[in-house]
Amino acid sequence: MNASLKGLMAVVALSFPTATFAQSNDATYCAALVSKYEAFLNQSQKRGEAPQGLAARAGVEKCKAGDASGIPDIEKALKDAKLDLPSRT
Repeated sequence: MNASLKGLMAVVALSFPTATFAQSNDATYCAALVSKYEAFLNQSQKRGEAPQGLAARAGVEKCKAGDASGIPDIEKALKDAKLDLPSRT
């Protein structure tokens, strides 16, 4: 029992840096998506095109608040606009 507890603690301790790194990558990717999407909106508004969709706007707000769950909505909006997604690295 004691050995399995030590093993579990080691796994938990080693997973923290990985989880933090993944969150950092998500935050960086979120910021890149938001930047690209907002640049797209600026160009669209200059051409007099329709405003953004609600799902994409919600995704932007989630990313700005540090919630990576907004990524798929922004990705979809950029893909629908036939724009390349920023690199995830």
